Amino acid sequence: QLQLVESGGGLVQAGGSLRLSCAHSGGTLDDHNIGWFRQAPGKEREGVSWIDLSTGSTLYADSVKGRFTISRDNAKNTVFLQMNSLKPEDTAVYYCNARGATMQTRYDDYWGQGTQVTVSS
Repeated sequence: QLQLVESGGGLVQAGGSLRLSCAHSGGTLDDHNIGWFRQAPGKEREGVSWIDLSTGSTLYADSVKGRFTISRDNAKNTVFLQMNSLKPEDTAVYYCNARGATMQTRYDDYWGQGTQVTVSS
């Protein structure tokens, strides 16, 4: 089974930048869509950005559009979330998720452990 591990979170001043990583083991992600989600205390989990690893197509939530960029490395074994112009409201635990994008992987649903992002005023 696939295992996902997020890293790169930390404490940053408002206006600063962080790059989150989602590394995998246990198989290829090529047949999956990868999504970044976040959850702040007392709030519902929300989707942030997604990438189709087979095509490179990306999507962004309106709240982060123009500030965040999702990408993958050349080996397709790590997905990144570059976060620029960070705001205090971006503070949350960030999770990566792999969802099957084909009939063969349609039941796949994997989550990482999360990484904390804290943006100070």
